[in-house]
Amino acid sequence: MKKILLLLTFCFITTGVWAQFPGMPGGGAKKEAVIPGTVQATPRGSAKIVGYVIDSTDNKAVEFASVALISKANNKPVDGSVCDVVGKFILNKVSVGDYKLVISFLGYQTKNVDVKIVNKNDELDLGVIKLGLSTKTLQEVTVTGQRVLIEDKVDRLVYNAEHDATNKGGDATDVLKKVPMLSVDLDGNVSLRGSQSVKVLINNKPSTIVASSIADALKQIPADMIKSVEVITSPSAKYDAEGSAGIINIITKKNTLQGLTLNLDSSVGIRGSNLSLNGNYRKGRMGFSLGGFGRANYNVNGSFANSQTTLDPNGITPSILNTQSAETRNNGLFGQYQLGWDFDINKYNSLTASVRYGVRNQNSYQDKLLNQRFQSGSLINSNTRNVDVADLSGTIDLNLDYTHTFKKPQQEFSMLTQFSRNNRTNDFTNNILNPDESINNRLKNNNESYNQEITIQADYQTPITKAQLVEFGAKGIFRTVSSDYKYFASQGTGDYVPVQNNSLTNVFDYNQNITAGYLSYTLTTKKKYTFKLGSRYEYTTIDANFKTDKPLDIPSYGVLVPSINISKSLKGGSTLKLAYNRRIQRPSIQFLNPNINASNPLNISKGNPELSPEYTNNYEMTLNTFFKNTFLTAAVFVRNTTGSIQSVRSVRGDTIQTTYNNIGSEDAYGFNLFGNINLSNKFTLGLGGDVYHTQLKNNVSDPIYNASNSGWVANYRAFASYNLGKNWGLQAFTFYRSTQIQLQGKQGGFGIYSLSLKKDFKDKKGSIGFGAENFFTPEFKINNEINSKVIAQQSTTILRNMNFKVNFSYRIGKMTFDAPKRKKSVNNDDLKDGEGGGGQQQGGGQQPAAGGGRPR
Repeated sequence: MKKILLLLTFCFITTGVWAQFPGMPGGGAKKEAVIPGTVQATPRGSAKIVGYVIDSTDNKAVEFASVALISKANNKPVDGSVCDVVGKFILNKVSVGDYKLVISFLGYQTKNVDVKIVNKNDELDLGVIKLGLSTKTLQEVTVTGQRVLIEDKVDRLVYNAEHDATNKGGDATDVLKKVPMLSVDLDGNVSLRGSQSVKVLINNKPSTIVASSIADALKQIPADMIKSVEVITSPSAKYDAEGSAGIINIITKKNTLQGLTLNLDSSVGIRGSNLSLNGNYRKGRMGFSLGGFGRANYNVNGSFANSQTTLDPNGITPSILNTQSAETRNNGLFGQYQLGWDFDINKYNSLTASVRYGVRNQNSYQDKLLNQRFQSGSLINSNTRNVDVADLSGTIDLNLDYTHTFKKPQQEFSMLTQFSRNNRTNDFTNNILNPDESINNRLKNNNESYNQEITIQADYQTPITKAQLVEFGAKGIFRTVSSDYKYFASQGTGDYVPVQNNSLTNVFDYNQNITAGYLSYTLTTKKKYTFKLGSRYEYTTIDANFKTDKPLDIPSYGVLVPSINISKSLKGGSTLKLAYNRRIQRPSIQFLNPNINASNPLNISKGNPELSPEYTNNYEMTLNTFFKNTFLTAAVFVRNTTGSIQSVRSVRGDTIQTTYNNIGSEDAYGFNLFGNINLSNKFTLGLGGDVYHTQLKNNVSDPIYNASNSGWVANYRAFASYNLGKNWGLQAFTFYRSTQIQLQGKQGGFGIYSLSLKKDFKDKKGSIGFGAENFFTPEFKINNEINSKVIAQQSTTILRNMNFKVNFSYRIGKMTFDAPKRKKSVNNDDLKDGEGGGGQQQGGGQQPAAGGGRPR
C-alpha cells in the first residue's frame, strides 16, 4: 500500500508541474469547440446544422476538428462544436440568420463555409466538407503538415498504422510491436503493461480466427490492411467484463465510398511474401466489399538448446541432467477472405451483414533433436528424433446487425447477432531415429477440436439532458467446445496403433453459457469534468464432461463488475483522467484442454478443465499535455489479481510437466510515458516506454513447490519519419524488450529494428517501397531460465530473422465520399488466452464494444 501511495503522490506532483506548460491546439485531445474569442450569444432558434469533415487527400475523417458558427451581422462567434470519430458535427438550436462556419484543425487549412437559416425549423445538411493539409512557403522552403502517428483520445490511445511505412509487407504482429504500452514476444504473444490477459478485437468485434490463437491470428492480418490500433486500459460497464489488463482493437481500412475500386497490395521478401486484393462497390444506400489475402512464411530458421536438471529435494537420489539441441524451421500459409454488405434502409434504420473465412497452415520442425541423459557426470542414454508440429484451422464468422437511430442526437437502439465456428487440428509427430538415421519408432498425437459460439446482444442509449447520457443493454453468449485427442504409436514405419489410455485418448466437451446486463451513466459538467459510472452483472453456467468419465462438477457463478472513469480538461488543452474497474478473466481452452502435449518428451504440458476465473482490480491515472511541438502522455497504474491462473511445474522422473491452477496472486505497478515530437513539418520523432514492477506468488503450502518472484520490467520504443520530398519518404523503428519476470524464472530480452523507403506514384494511386529488418544482426539469442527446488533449466533460442523486402501497391477505380452512418457489431471479450489475448467518447458518445479470445 505504501508503494501505491508513493506512486499516486508522484503522479499528482508531476501533474501539477505539467499543467503549467502552455498547451497547443490539435493532436488527439479534445479542444474547446469555438475559435479564439468569447461566444457572444446563445442562439434560441430550433434549426439544426450537420456535416462531415474529412481529409481532402485520403478521405479519412478529421476527428476533433473545431467548428465555429460566426454571425455575419457582427462577425462574432455564437455557437460551436467538435467533430466526432467519423468527422460528424451537429449544431442545434440555431436561429434564423446569415452565418459563416469556420472549420479548423492543426496541420490543415482553415475552411470557411457560408450558411443561411431561412426558417426556424430548418435542418441544414452540409454533407462532406474537405480540409486540405496546410502548406506554407518561406524563403524557398516548403513546410507541409505531417500525419499524427500516435493520438491519445478521451478514452483510448490510438496508433495510426497507415501512416507508418515500416509496416509495409508485414502482418499485425509487426504493427502491434510499435504500439505504446504493448509488447510482443518472438512467438507473437501480446502483452499489455506486462499482462497477457488482454482481448483482441478486429473492427470492434471478436473473431474465431482470434479465438483459435491470438499469436497465429495476427499473422493472418496483413499490415497493409490495418488503419489503426486502439488500446483501452479502462473499459466501461458497456464492455464485457473480461480482459484483466485491457482491450486491443485492430481497425482495418474500410470506407463508405460511392463507386467502384480495387486495391492490390503485395510484398516479396527473403522471409515471406503476401498478396492482397480488396474490392469495394457502393451505389446509393447499399454497399458491398469483397477481399482476399494470402501470406506465406518461409526460410524462418534458427536453433534450440536446452539443459535441465531434475533434483531430489531430499538429497537421496542423484540429480539427472538432460541436454537437448536441434536446428529449427518454420513455414506457414495464411489466408483470410471476407464479404461485407450494408444497407441504409432510410435515414434512421440500417442493416449490416458480413461473412469472414480464415485459414491457417503452420508447420514447425525440430531437425535431429538430440537428447542426452547424464547421471553423476556419466552419459547413460542418448537418442535423436525429428519433430513435426502441425497447426491447421478453418474459421468462419457470420454477422447480422440492425441499428435504429432517432431524431434526438445520441439516442440509439441496436440488435446484434453473430455465429462463429473454428475447426482446428493441432498434431505432432515424433520420429525416433536409429544411429543410421532410419526410423526406429514413431509417436503421434492428433488433437481435433472446435469452438462454436452464438451471440445475441441488444443495446439502448438516450440522453437525459444535453450533458447526461444513460446506456443499458443485455447480452447472451452460448458456447460449445469440444476436443477429441488421441495418441498413436508404431514400430519403424509400420502402421500406427492407438494407445489405449484414458489420459492420452479421450473426448472433452465443454459448454459455457453467459448472460449479462449493464447500466452506464455519463455526466459532463460546465467545469469540464466528465464522469462515466457503470456496473455490469454476468452469470456463467458450465457443463463439462469426458466421454469415458463421469461429468465434472463445476459450479455456476455470478460477478458484479463496477467501473468508474473521470476526466478533467485542464488549461491549455491538457487532460487528466482517473479510472477504476474490476475485471474477470475466464480460462480459454488452452488452459482447460486436458490433452497432453508431449512433442518435446522432456517438457510436456496439459490443461486443467476445473479452472475458475481470476479477478483483477485496476487503478489508473493518465495525463495528456502539449507544449511547443510535443505531445506527451504519461500514466501510472496499479493492478492486483487474485485467483491468478498460473503455470505449475512438477517433475515426473526426469520430465517436467506443466499444468495450470488458480493458486496465484499477481501485483504490478508502474508507469507509461510517450512523447511525439514534431522537430519540423518534415521530421517527426516518437519516443516512449513502459516500466513496471511485478510480484508473483503461487501460495502453495508445500515448500517444495512454493514459489515467488519479483522484479522490474521495461519496454522501450522509438520511431522516426522524414519527408524527403518529391513523394519520397523515409521511416525507421526500433524496439527493445527487457528480461521478463516469470513465477519460477525469467525470459531473456531482445531487440528489433527496421528501415523503410517509400515512393508514392505521382497520381497517388500506388506506391513502391523497400524495407530492411535487423539488417546488421544475422541472428540473436534469447536465454530463458527456470529455477525451483526440483528444477534447474536453462534454454537458448537462436532466431535468424534478417529480412529484406520489396513492397508494391496499386489502386484501380475512383470513388467519391459518402457520409458514414454509425454501425455496431457483436463483441465478445470474456476469456483468458495465454497467447495474448473502441471506447466511449467524452460526453457519452457511441462506444465500440470489446472482445477477444474464447475457448477453441
